[in-house]
Amino acid sequence: MTIRDDELIGKLLGDRPRSPGRWLGTPEGRTELAGYRRTLAGLDRLYGGHLPGAAIYWCAVPAPIGRVFVAASDAGLLRVSFRHREESFVDELRGHTEADVVRSPARTADIVEQLRDYFAGERRRFDVRLDLRRVSPFQRRVLLAATRVPAGEVVSYGEIARRIGEPGGSRAVGQALGHNPIPIVIPCHRVVAAGGRIGGYTGGLAIKRKLLRLEGSLAAIAG
Repeated sequence: MTIRDDELIGKLLGDRPRSPGRWLGTPEGRTELAGYRRTLAGLDRLYGGHLPGAAIYWCAVPAPIGRVFVAASDAGLLRVSFRHREESFVDELRGHTEADVVRSPARTADIVEQLRDYFAGERRRFDVRLDLRRVSPFQRRVLLAATRVPAGEVVSYGEIARRIGEPGGSRAVGQALGHNPIPIVIPCHRVVAAGGRIGGYTGGLAIKRKLLRLEGSLAAIAG
């Protein structure tokens, strides 16, 4: 590796020495730096934040609503599902990443324990990092707004739209929640239609009612 390569990498990582070489200030240096940046951006788009060799860890959790599957990266929890068979869940993970997909009860132990506590009625908030790199900026805003709806309460799609500064965007909010990759932990089941109607749910209305009943808020739903 040349001194010029060291300068480029230091610049990109933000740990360049205070007195860098003059080469980066030349037209040649600026051109090469721009090329490095384009390459890094391309890798990020291609691998979605997971370079080859990274891993996605998954496990299954017995629950009152049936088996719940969870998957996490080193960045945080990225998938919760309860409508899959094991094989289809793993196939879906493999279809969305270049990372290795590995069954690992050890690497998913924290979220598994928290989910068990939740279904036992002993937990109402989750304390895990979330990996939302695969969702759009709008969906991320919607999902993060949903995380701030406490257990025992429900809000409307329209209310979530207002909270994120998109009044009149209730339909878009519903669509974003319909593709929530981390249900239960991101509690989209606490978001209902106007007038207190139960609205929709990717996992099915029976599961939505079970979750709301578990949290003591089913009585607030009109139907």
